[in-house]
Parts: sequence; structure tokens; C-alpha cells
Amino acid sequence: MASSSSVPASPTQSKKPRNKIADWFRQALLKKPKKMPVSQESHLRDGSQTATQDGPSPSSCSSPPSHSSPESRSSPSSCSSGMSPTSPPTHVDSSSSSSGRWSKDYDVCVCHSEEDLEAAQELVSYLEGSKASLRCFLQLRDAAPGGAIVSELCQALSRSHCRVLLITPGFLRDPWCKYQMLQALTEAPASEGCTIPLLSGLSRAAYPPELRFMYYVDGRGQDGGFYQVKEAVIHYLETLS
Repeated sequence: MASSSSVPASPTQSKKPRNKIADWFRQALLKKPKKMPVSQESHLRDGSQTATQDGPSPSSCSSPPSHSSPESRSSPSSCSSGMSPTSPPTHVDSSSSSSGRWSKDYDVCVCHSEEDLEAAQELVSYLEGSKASLRCFLQLRDAAPGGAIVSELCQALSRSHCRVLLITPGFLRDPWCKYQMLQALTEAPASEGCTIPLLSGLSRAAYPPELRFMYYVDGRGQDGGFYQVKEAVIHYLETLS
């Protein structure tokens, strides 16, 4: 009985399976990967960016990049808002305190002596009660209590458009009235029509020499010259508009 013995495989037979495996790996490596859909790709990309962010959340405002234009750097960024951050321009009314008559607190500052207080009050009542409703400063009535007399007078003159000098015999005798007259001339030396002398109870010869370069209102009329003073003030105020 012949014993069976295994026949060794030939070298060519043992190499075939290995060659097939090598060919399979080679083909698998040469194959291009399938391109994933756009939606999945963008989803994965957004997810990776969100995972790597260390800054503020996406809903917060981002500062403009360094390479932005000057216009984009100067304009403020807005956060998910369609409203413009610029407020509408403010229109200035022509009757505001920045122009014309309303640029000062008073229309008239009445300068008078202490003994002529009653006549000064009558003049102020006439001017304030007129149709123009002129705003008058009367020192004993409108000066701030406790304020220095000189300071109050200087402020009243600078805050008034016109100055009415009630020139009477008492006015000429009072050194304080002369100071008021000189101060009124100093406040507006080149403004014609803003200083209005009202000569009352005096002749032309007694007219102060400091005022000889300007006309005065004669107070010997029936109304004491009040109407002319009012018209002179209104005429001056019209030049301011």
C-alpha cells in the first residue's frame, strides 16, 4: 500500500493569492473619495468653526477688520438692527435765544436817579403794557437781592438791547447816575440807537456834554416823551432780526 504524501505547492500557485491582495489594496488606494453633499460639508465646516471659537458668541457685534476702508471704520456697527443710529438733525427756530431780540434777557434798561423812581416806574409800565410788550429792567425791582450794585448794573446793561437814560435835574446831581451814563456808553459805543436819552424838566443847555453827539427825546410833550422812546426801542429791535 503506497503511502500518501503531500505535494508541495508550486511557487507560482502560492504567489497568486498574494498578488490578488496586493492588487486589491492598490485599487483601493487609487480610487478617489466620494464627494460629500454640499449641505453636509457646510454643516460640518460650521460645526468645526463653532467648536474652535474662543471669542464671543456669534450674536455679538464684531469689530471691523483692520483692512476696512475709512468709511467703514468711521461708521458704527449695528447688531442685527435695520435702524440707522444717526438721529435726525435738529432745526433751530428763528425765534430762539441764539438770534435777534431773544438773544438778550431785556429789551430796555432804564437808568434813573433815586428821586425819579416814580417817573421811571411810569415809563416801565408804559413800555411793558404796550403792544410790543417790551421787557424792561428796573434796578430797584429786578436786581438780585444781595447782589453788588455795580455788578448788577453792569450785568443789566450787557443783558439789555437798549438803554434809556432818564435825564432830570436829579440825574445830573447824582454821581451814581453819571456813572450809569458813562457805563451805558462804554457797553455799546458804536451801536447807534441803543442808547436813548430822555430829557425831562431840563433845557437844551443842560444837556450833558457826553451825549451831545446823539439826539435826545424831549420829555416836555403831553406823554412825557414815552411814545418816542417806545418807537425808538422798537425800531432798534427791528434791526436785529
